[in-house]
Amino acid sequence: MPLAQLKGLSGYLDAEQKKLLIERVTDAILSVEGEGLRPVTWVIIDDVPEGQWGVGGNTVSVNFLKNLASQQ
Repeated sequence: MPLAQLKGLSGYLDAEQKKLLIERVTDAILSVEGEGLRPVTWVIIDDVPEGQWGVGGNTVSVNFLKNLASQQ
């Protein structure tokens, strides 16, 4: 039974983005493991509260991520 556990900063993705992420991660897993496992493939998104996520010794904020994403 495949399980993908994703962690992200709370407030960064809205409900529709999370739904799309779950669909695409599921599809990626099944492209390797086989379509027959769809009914038992789990994707869990854990939201980490702002202020409890850090990279390189710095706290990461939703605004920081949005600015970073817009640069691409």
